[in-house]
Amino acid sequence: MPDISDDLIPATPRKPDWERAMLEKVAMASIREQQANRRWKTFVRMAWLLFFAVLAWMFFQRGAPDAAKMTSPHTAVIEIRGDIADGADSSAANIVPAVKRAFEDAGSRAVVLSINSGGGSPVQAGIINDELMRMKAHYKKPLYAVVGDSCASGAYYIAVAADQIFVDKASLIGSVGVLMDGFGFTGTMEKLGVERRLIAAGNNKGFMDPFSPMSETQRVHAQTMLDQIHQQFIQVVRTGRGTRLKETPEMFSGLVWTGQQAIQMGLADKLGGTDYVAREVVKQERLVDYTQRENVAEKLAKRFGAAVGDGAMRAMHATSALR
Repeated sequence: MPDISDDLIPATPRKPDWERAMLEKVAMASIREQQANRRWKTFVRMAWLLFFAVLAWMFFQRGAPDAAKMTSPHTAVIEIRGDIADGADSSAANIVPAVKRAFEDAGSRAVVLSINSGGGSPVQAGIINDELMRMKAHYKKPLYAVVGDSCASGAYYIAVAADQIFVDKASLIGSVGVLMDGFGFTGTMEKLGVERRLIAAGNNKGFMDPFSPMSETQRVHAQTMLDQIHQQFIQVVRTGRGTRLKETPEMFSGLVWTGQQAIQMGLADKLGGTDYVAREVVKQERLVDYTQRENVAEKLAKRFGAAVGDGAMRAMHATSALR
C-alpha cells in the first residue's frame, strides 16, 4: 500500500490567534462585569439594611425620656463652642432649639450660655441674638453668659443678649467689628503669563473674584456693606448692655480686651465661671446640659448618602474600566 505523505493531508483550518485572544478578552470582561454587578447589589442591600437599623436606633434614642431634664430644680447650660456658622455645632439651627428646651423646662431656674468662641457669621449670630431676646422676655427666666477663653465678634454678638456676662480676668472679649477677607492674584498671574478668562453678565458679577482686579466702585460698595453690618452690631451691643457701657472711640474698633478690662468698660459684668453662677447667682448648683449634639446614629445617617454615592461611583468606574 503506498504511503501517503503527511504533507499531502489537508491541514485543519485554525482561527488566527488574535480572534482567540479577542474572544477570551470579551468573555473575561463579561464575567468581571457580572461579578461587579453582584457585588454592587450586595452592597446596596447591606447599605439599606444598615440605614434602616440606624433610623430605628435614632427613633428610640430620641424617644427615650431624659431623666436628667425633668422638673427638679436645676441650672440649664448650653455650650457655644468654636465657629458660629451654618452647619456648624454652634449654628442657629442647633443653639436656638437647645435654648428653647432649657427655657421651657419647668425645673430650670435660669439659662446659662457657656461661651468659648472667636465668632463667625453675623447672620447666624443675629438669628441667635434675636431669639434669645424674644425667649428671655417670653419665659421670664434669667439668661446669663459665662465666657471661657474668648467671646469675640459673633460670639459677643450673642452674649450681649444675656442679663449678665461673667468672665475670667484673662478672657478675651469684644472684637466689635466686621471683616471681609480674601486674596488678589492678578499681579502674580501677569508675571506667570496666566490669562484670566471670566465671562459674566453684569459688570460686577465677578465682584470679589481673587483672579480679577477690584475696581474703586467695588471697593466702596464692599466698605458700605461692612459699615452697615458694623452699625447693626454696635446697635445690638448698645441695646444689650444699655447704660453699663462706658463708650470710648476704641470700643467698637474691632479690638479685643481682657476680661478685667471688659468689666471696667461695661462690656462684661463680673468675674465668675459656670459653677459660680449656678451656686451664687442662680442658687441651683445642679447643672443640666441642654447642648444639642449629634449622636453616633445621626452622624452615620448623614454620612450614609455620601457613602452610597461613593460606592455607586466606584462601581460605575469599575464597570467602565472593563469595557
